[in-house]
Amino acid sequence: MIQAGIFGVTGYTGYELVRILAQHPDVQVQFATSHSFAGKWLADVYPQAPHLPLIDEVDAPLEAVDVVFLCLPHAAAAATAVRALHAGCKVIDLSADFRLADSAVYAQWYGLEHPAPELLETAVYGLTEWAREQLPEADLVAVPGCYPTSVLLGLRPLLQRPLLAAKLPLTGPIIADSKSGVSGAGRQASDTTHFMNVADNFAPYKIGRAHRHLPEMEQVMHWWQPEAPPLIFSPHLLPVPRGILSTIYVTIADDWTLGDVAALYAEMYAGEPFVCLLPPGQIPTLAHVTHTNKCVIGLAQAGQTLIITSAIDNLIKGAAGQAVQDMNVVFGLDETTGLV
Repeated sequence: MIQAGIFGVTGYTGYELVRILAQHPDVQVQFATSHSFAGKWLADVYPQAPHLPLIDEVDAPLEAVDVVFLCLPHAAAAATAVRALHAGCKVIDLSADFRLADSAVYAQWYGLEHPAPELLETAVYGLTEWAREQLPEADLVAVPGCYPTSVLLGLRPLLQRPLLAAKLPLTGPIIADSKSGVSGAGRQASDTTHFMNVADNFAPYKIGRAHRHLPEMEQVMHWWQPEAPPLIFSPHLLPVPRGILSTIYVTIADDWTLGDVAALYAEMYAGEPFVCLLPPGQIPTLAHVTHTNKCVIGLAQAGQTLIITSAIDNLIKGAAGQAVQDMNVVFGLDETTGLV
């Protein structure tokens, strides 16, 4: 039985994580921390939650667990990761602290020096479908952001292929028009996410080169294809609780058909337990994916513009579910254990 601890359990992601782990046959949650609710029970915060006491982070018994999940703000997560690694724990970090491989890029986008730059070289970027071979040796896993998960899984078959530029030229830019439910902004309400401002509304935000998930997506795109076209990322806030739908526009070569592209996707995602490719012309919706760990992808074509639609649940495949998927691979379990 894998013994686990969760830091920051009372956020939306932390609650989804403990809910998944409570049903996992090979995991026992030993502790859960909360800065705001220490001394209470998780059910005091979420009435349907398991009966789990909440403790302060400083009281977390790291010596009693095999793995810790970090559902903490950036910077705070890195400091906790250092402590946990020194205690011999595997670390699965759901913050942004270890997603970017370059500490200077982190400082540029997050406004502070990286708290543990020495760990960036060894952290594994946990997009499970891509990192499956790296994960069994990982001590530190960086769970991808929710927007990057939807966009990168949508683009991967076009970019991560040998000599792709000679076979399927892509001309820039790639446009990712993404919409997220309000839970993507976290549990702490703001003027932007207040019900009165979200209900009956639909709003873009941080468009241009402003969203912190942009450098993460560009980094991975260039790992897959150094000559990848530039990315324009436009996030929007949907008046729904959860889910992400990304519509991605890519210009492809004149001699490629939708059938050719669909064959690329079918080849790459054949046998993937959590990636579902719809037949050409069918379009995913949030209803395909909410409350699941699935990414559902659809393909369409308008002239030489390929239109990729990619849907996920931001709290599960975009966060807690992918974290458990990573943990399963790290510990040699069936990847689907505890997940739907």
